[in-house]
Amino acid sequence: MKEYLEQRNGGYYFIGSRISLAAIYYPFFRDGAAPETIQSDFSGFLTLEQVYGAITFMLANRDEVERYIAEQSRFDEEMEREAMKKTPLEWLERVAAHRERALAKK
Repeated sequence: MKEYLEQRNGGYYFIGSRISLAAIYYPFFRDGAAPETIQSDFSGFLTLEQVYGAITFMLANRDEVERYIAEQSRFDEEMEREAMKKTPLEWLERVAAHRERALAKK
């Protein structure tokens, strides 16, 4: 059986890419998008075979995938809350400091 996904960095990704399983999960299960539509959104990055392979994996491992997606959602929400705590001024200061360090290395 051909594999299309791999686990790395605590998540599921298409083999050889940075595209996560969530990129297929949400359009397919939440939005009801057709596999062909999902593939066209990733044209040049994913084949229709890969999209169907991911859908097959999700259907065969529904409980595991649901836990993974819920965990990812909690993590994303936490990161968003942390980002919201910072004022725009703090963010701009961090960007400026990063830029200065980058220029100093040149």
